[in-house]
Amino acid sequence: MIDRPYVILSAAMSIDGYLDTASPPRLALSNAADFDRVDEVRAHCDAILVGARTVRADNPRLLVRSEERRSRREAEGLSPSPWKVTVTATGDLDPQSKFFTSGDTKKLVYCPRSAARGIRDRLGDRATVVGLGEEVTVADLVSDLNDRGVRTLLVEGGGTVFTQFLASDLVDELQLAIAPFFVGDRRAPRLIGDGTFPWNPDRHAPLAESRQVGDMVLLRYALSERCATPGRSFPGRSTGRPA
Repeated sequence: MIDRPYVILSAAMSIDGYLDTASPPRLALSNAADFDRVDEVRAHCDAILVGARTVRADNPRLLVRSEERRSRREAEGLSPSPWKVTVTATGDLDPQSKFFTSGDTKKLVYCPRSAARGIRDRLGDRATVVGLGEEVTVADLVSDLNDRGVRTLLVEGGGTVFTQFLASDLVDELQLAIAPFFVGDRRAPRLIGDGTFPWNPDRHAPLAESRQVGDMVLLRYALSERCATPGRSFPGRSTGRPA
């Protein structure tokens, strides 16, 4: 048995593999149907993780949007939305960002141990700051989340975090939604950066599911034997929270 959360990496990209344009405003990649699909995935998870760069650039709320789904979680003894998690090397986070101010749920900030005190002073009681070693590795982060009771982790961005999780072979399931257009600008952020990955031309990632979502297509890859098959419920979700 693998002693870590079930990790879902969820991303939307253009046909040519970009997450956004090179300059504001933020590019909307998902359609309404895909946003609703992701909302359902969020509702089945214990925690949602994004990198600090995504917190700064996109100012996401990271909440379950559907009132029915929030009520369902509360009926199961959970917070209305999953925990929010981010990771930072410097602590360059705005305490007034929606990550910290939106939603009645726990917020966790992972950082190098040397930066923890300064980040705690900056954020106050808005988040729990966790210092992990000289630098944060995704393996240590996932291990700590497991110790805190997280059983299903949804990773939503950005490209640096996606790359780190995939290169570390810590993703069970990749959900990739493809928007029906091109960005065509090499200055724009791409889905994945350089790295050495367990899935390569000699070892193909198994395609577990493909389906149309409005004018988009969803590709779902099984990156571990734990990946749920179509119609199967999400594995490992906890039914409560540690104190």
